Amino acid sequence: MATLEANKREDLRRSETRKLRAEGYVPAVLYGKKTDSTPVYVPSIAFTKTLRQVGWNGIIDLTVDNGSKHQVMVHDLQKDVIKGHNTHIDFFEVDMTSEMDADVAVNLVGDAPGESEGGVLSHMLYTVSVRALPRDIPEQIDVDISELGINDSILVGDLKAGQNFEFSSEAEETIVSVLPPTEEEPESEGDEEQEPELVDSKEDENEE
Repeated sequence: MATLEANKREDLRRSETRKLRAEGYVPAVLYGKKTDSTPVYVPSIAFTKTLRQVGWNGIIDLTVDNGSKHQVMVHDLQKDVIKGHNTHIDFFEVDMTSEMDADVAVNLVGDAPGESEGGVLSHMLYTVSVRALPRDIPEQIDVDISELGINDSILVGDLKAGQNFEFSSEAEETIVSVLPPTEEEPESEGDEEQEPELVDSKEDENEE
């Protein structure tokens, strides 16, 4: 299990938060069903390496002030959209003996034959919810689309649960489908723009 050191935040003023970020730390909060909300901060680089190691739904052994240890998951991660830096983390302490629901990324595998026939691949569900013990939550769900033709689709109910987890999303939710190609309707003759008739100005004067 990956480990990460954290320190409590005593000063919660915005100026102190900005200072922490400038010094290479990420402000965070630790909480759980049986854990009081505790403001903390962690080293930015160490956190990034740890998250890459365990994955989004991985378990991190978080040590606070070199004392109390907490087994946590990253419940939420906020980023600076311009600079790309992590700005805040929510660490959720999990009960390793109790099942929980978690959103898992969907990874499409293969090429859909319907696309080569002119169809349009529509990826509609990017995450699915699973129920499992924290240690058994998969990092991603692979969905094979190599047999999808035009008008075919894959629903959550079509997926096979793993040995240690089951799907808790609605079975009828569509994950991916191949839509038929859109056909442009040919323009009818009546739709063609007609040039306005030119009227001779002299004839108009005579008529007057």
